[in-house]
Order: sequence, then C-alpha cells, then structure tokens
Amino acid sequence: MNSRRIILLAHGSSDKRWCDTFEALAGPTLNAVSNSRIAYMELADPSLDTVVHEGVAAGAREFTVVPLFLAAGRHLRKDVPAMIEALEQSTGASIQLSPPIGENPLLGQAIKDVVALQLGQSAGQ
Repeated sequence: MNSRRIILLAHGSSDKRWCDTFEALAGPTLNAVSNSRIAYMELADPSLDTVVHEGVAAGAREFTVVPLFLAAGRHLRKDVPAMIEALEQSTGASIQLSPPIGENPLLGQAIKDVVALQLGQSAGQ
C-alpha cells in the first residue's frame, strides 16, 4: 500500500489533558480521512519519528505533515523541517510540510463561529 499518509502534528505536552484536547480536535479528521494519524513534535507519544517509521514499515512512501499550530514560529521554521529532512534521509520517504492551520482563513471563520456561539449562550443566560 503506497497511498499518501496524513500526519496531524501537534506540539506535545507531558500533560495528558493537553494531549486529550488535541486528540479530540483531530478526531473528525482522523475518522474522515483514511491513513491519517496524530503525532507530537515532542513531550508526548506517538512522535513524528514513530508515525513515519510505522508508515514506512507498512509500505507508505509519501507523507503530508499538517501542523496543528496557529502560526509558524521557530519550531515550524527550523525544528520540524530538520526533523523531516532527517526522516527523509533515514527512510527514503517523501515528506511534505503544509503551512500551519492558523494560516488558513477557515480557522479564522471557525473561531468567529465559536465566539458567536459563546456570545449567544451568554445572552441566553
């Protein structure tokens, strides 16, 4: 099987509640998009390294990493590209890094919808 794998990349935290929040956010995508997984950059499992190696072991050669970050800071400008380069060299896989989800205008619309919902709930109380 050589279909493209999608990796939803979150920062990671040693606090399980933090990870649970990201796993809940990723749930609809993981359920709807075949060959998608969540991975963490650091401090939690599974790591990006683990998810890519598992995919390669299963025959995947192409991956797209979708960062669940609001903006591209040092991690997305330096750390993650370095991790991806090392993984490409060690596995022979092709790994594409997408822009962080915060750069997509759809996320801004979703935030507006959540705020409107909160304001509506507050007004009804």
